[in-house]
Amino acid sequence: MASSTVENYLKATLLHEQKADGIVPMGALVEALGVVPGTVTSMVKAMAAQGLLEHEARQGVRLTPIGRALAVGVLRKHRLVETFLVRTLKMDWSEVHDEAEALEHAVSDRVLERISELLGHPTTDPHGDPIPDAEGNFAATKTQDSLDLCALDQPLRVTRILDQTQEFLAYVQETGLKPGAKIRVLRREPASGVLHCELAGGTEVALGLHIAGKIIVGAA
Repeated sequence: MASSTVENYLKATLLHEQKADGIVPMGALVEALGVVPGTVTSMVKAMAAQGLLEHEARQGVRLTPIGRALAVGVLRKHRLVETFLVRTLKMDWSEVHDEAEALEHAVSDRVLERISELLGHPTTDPHGDPIPDAEGNFAATKTQDSLDLCALDQPLRVTRILDQTQEFLAYVQETGLKPGAKIRVLRREPASGVLHCELAGGTEVALGLHIAGKIIVGAA
């Protein structure tokens, strides 16, 4: 079994690969894991020796097939645990990340599958992040775009929140822009950097374009 430290490195590498679709710079792992460069270098070399990562000097790392399978498993645990904490234990969605970070290393596969069954085998977590299934596959998604780039005056639904800091999630909660919310973008004002959208029920919300870029939407 991989240690919790190894699992953290694998998950951080996977998440960065999903965003950048390529080799992961060492600096990205330093930032994601909050450790010094020397520690990352030593750990990466050890994981490469175990066949979990491919390490290219002065370039970065990428997951091997074995490393990817382990990383996807850790990610599945994290997102299912977050979903369980929110849906079943009624915890605030802005507070479950740290709890899931700890529990993802302790939950057995048997308990995890029971949690998944209890929740109805969800394909996304409370923030809209995709949950891989037990075989490591992600459900196919329809075309999605960030709120600052999507079509105007079309029925849309919020599907994912990219910024999951407590402050941003509290803002999303307050404005009603949580995943599942039905909205319509009324207009954008590039000069002022403001976007205006309308929620179901007629409530109008104005937000900065830089904030809108952290909210993903799809067709309603």
